[in-house]
Amino acid sequence: MADDTHGLDQPPPGAAADWTIPQGWDRYTAAEHATWDTLFARQTALLPGRASRAYLRGLDLLKLSDGGIPNFEELSDRLAALTGWRVVAVPGLVPDEVFFDHMANRRFVAGNFIRRPDQLDYLQEPDVFHDVFGHVPMLADPVFADYLEAYGKGGQRAMAHDALKWLGRLYWYTVEFGLIREGGELRIYGSGIVSSFAETRFALDDPSPHRIGFDLARVMRTEYRIDDFQQNYFVVPSFDELLRLTVETDFGPMYDRLKALPDIPVAAIEPGDAVITRGSQAYARAKAA
Repeated sequence: MADDTHGLDQPPPGAAADWTIPQGWDRYTAAEHATWDTLFARQTALLPGRASRAYLRGLDLLKLSDGGIPNFEELSDRLAALTGWRVVAVPGLVPDEVFFDHMANRRFVAGNFIRRPDQLDYLQEPDVFHDVFGHVPMLADPVFADYLEAYGKGGQRAMAHDALKWLGRLYWYTVEFGLIREGGELRIYGSGIVSSFAETRFALDDPSPHRIGFDLARVMRTEYRIDDFQQNYFVVPSFDELLRLTVETDFGPMYDRLKALPDIPVAAIEPGDAVITRGSQAYARAKAA
């Protein structure tokens, strides 16, 4: 939930110096809790056999099936006991330096509002369902929890290199829209997929998108869309490998190399890509027609 374009250079009224706000759990209405339950029920019906083992295990360990919008304090206590992370409420998109500082210190920033019932299928700004249902179960996995902390610290360094464009793509294609290979099968773990009724099916079942083996530099060069299904998904072999690459890579020289290379367009296949499934791109062509 980082953003450096909203124009605010200080926390809005009611927010603390680190941009956190009270969740206000007692103020949720019965209708808002019912919206969470509707979203939860239809997503969890789809996820077995589709979501990664780590995600499903986190969903169970954190007791997100108890009903209603989770109380961040109670959720954080359970999460902290597992991996040391906590969930903190923020008033919306926050500046990059705030986002990375929270992540580097194992605090996951989450919106505290929930979408309206007529917005079940699409919402541009992340709400509490996307942030908590989509992201937080993965934070119960020790390896992925370490990856997000390393990403936060990497973001702090990337700001000094003027390199957030490339690092943001890594977040997009892993944390938000990542796939993993488990037991020879593709599974979803990215929050933008697991929290989306339509993209949960599209990412794995539709013949349109490409599914490509993960390569760090390739991912960081690849453009993406924020307003539609992805046309490229990148598949990590394991979370251990994702963490290893993040920790062992010297990103400074990599950023220097990336600055001299062109961006890769959405839906492109590049020489050297480890193509797992070559998509038809029928969805993208139909949308463009």
